[in-house]
Amino acid sequence: MAVSAEEIDHALDLFSGLGPLTTRKMFGGLSIYCDGVIFAILMSDGRLLLKGQGDMQARFEAMGLDRWDYKRKDGGATHMPYWFLPDSAQDDADEATDLAREALQHL
Repeated sequence: MAVSAEEIDHALDLFSGLGPLTTRKMFGGLSIYCDGVIFAILMSDGRLLLKGQGDMQARFEAMGLDRWDYKRKDGGATHMPYWFLPDSAQDDADEATDLAREALQHL
């Protein structure tokens, strides 16, 4: 399943306060870039994730955000450096942009 035009528009609207954004389709989803740096992923099921590195990982954990994990073929878990956007930011461009701006400072 691929993301819809409406889901893409919504994600870009949420982060529009960051300035010009670019995107790249991948695996049915979409990667979102600011100044050439990937900071978010729109999953094929419509969920949004923010990239966390350095101190931002601890901040996302302290906020109680869920990390993107997946199971490898051998049964082991792989922890990706992305956390799901909190429900409160799904329709709040100010909150989503603030979190994304903070995350970008650590990338």
